[in-house]
Amino acid sequence: MKSLQYNKLNQDIRLKLESIVGSNFISTNAETLKEYGHDETEDFNFPPEVVVKPANADQIAAILKLANQELIPVTPIGAQTGLCGGALSIQGGIGLSLERLNRIIEIDEKNLQATVEPAVITQVFHDSCKEKGLFYPPDPSSWGSCSIGGNLAYNSGGPKAVKYGVTKDYVLNLEVVTPTGEIIWTGANVLKNSTGYNLTQLMVGSEGTLGIITKAVFRLIPYPKHILTMLVPFASPEKACEAVSEVFRAGLTPCAMEFMERDALDWTIPYVPDFNLPVADHIGAHLLIEVDGNDMDVLYKECEQISVIMEANAGEEVLFADTAAQKEALWKLRRRVGEAVKKHSIYKEEDTVVPRYEMPKLLKGVKEIGARYGFQSVCYGHVGDGNLHVNIVKGEMSDTDWNEKLTDGIREIFVLTKSLGGTISGEHGIGYVQKGYLDIVFSEVELNLLKGIKNLFDPNGILNPEKIFV
Repeated sequence: MKSLQYNKLNQDIRLKLESIVGSNFISTNAETLKEYGHDETEDFNFPPEVVVKPANADQIAAILKLANQELIPVTPIGAQTGLCGGALSIQGGIGLSLERLNRIIEIDEKNLQATVEPAVITQVFHDSCKEKGLFYPPDPSSWGSCSIGGNLAYNSGGPKAVKYGVTKDYVLNLEVVTPTGEIIWTGANVLKNSTGYNLTQLMVGSEGTLGIITKAVFRLIPYPKHILTMLVPFASPEKACEAVSEVFRAGLTPCAMEFMERDALDWTIPYVPDFNLPVADHIGAHLLIEVDGNDMDVLYKECEQISVIMEANAGEEVLFADTAAQKEALWKLRRRVGEAVKKHSIYKEEDTVVPRYEMPKLLKGVKEIGARYGFQSVCYGHVGDGNLHVNIVKGEMSDTDWNEKLTDGIREIFVLTKSLGGTISGEHGIGYVQKGYLDIVFSEVELNLLKGIKNLFDPNGILNPEKIFV
């Protein structure tokens, strides 16, 4: 990307921002700036020079027009749960908090659609749809705190992605404010659309670099009536991964298939007091598997088939969650792994994804690379769709090696991932921390095409600078 020279805020610009949003929704207080200067990416903090909280697309358009005119960088800030540094105000400037755009505008039961603003919490939206018998499947681990806008920005997935797909698969239309301050709709509220380029899908996963999403229209599906949950222990983590592809090759599609290796279990169990299943000393990993549907007899048969496959692949006794409380405890355990690792040690989280048959090779390779570089890795993730989260833990690694050699180890993990037919992020994005590795997966021609799209949308480079591209 071309080198850009930004301007600092002055009193005149602050007054203009105040005239747009009102004095109650702008702050330069140092404590507030620090609060909005981080997400969940390691321990980074890059405060903006001012936090502005617009109420609607018109106010956002006015802010972006002013920022373009004055060459002030703008960083969109959502729920701050991201893991790639996408909401960090690296260049200072305006921190544009979207927290006031928090309405579920409509759930259209006739057309199975919903119109939502970006600050709606994902679980709140899911539960609101469920109350009407409708299903919005994307459910990232942080769904109780992450927002719809962030899910759109990073094309979030979650456990249900293995059967139902990711965020992009449910987006019909988006209201977007462009970096130059125009308000557009990217598509139409229809299930089929081959009218021109697909701007909707271009915006999903663009990490707040091409525009600011202010409304989203989603398609919904009927909520499944029944869900069965099972936990399968394995002595060998690699064997657990091998069993995954066998399930799909048998013609079965669970609605969730999650992997947790032993360290992930041990570090997380203390944070889930209602998890009371014993874990034998020789167990190296668990698979958490769910099936769903409307015919209980069919689901029981699927569980029987899966159990046979697990046993044939060195799985031990399959445990079934008989009550809602047991299911909830299992999912608490899975969803809190990342939080537990962060509390345990300084760490970096990588978000690799490969074809699911290659998962055992990826897991084995990650451990071998860690042994060479002296770091521990705690692995877990959505193995049903080949998405392995690799938490690299500092542990006993020296500060020098952590700061100077670790990037080489991470690069080796990503090169391995690419060699297995995968890529370096499945759902967390590139943002600030992964941009130095894009050359592994994209050629110079491909990178230039991507940069050209960014320059077309944002000619002055004001929107979320220093993200994705070096």
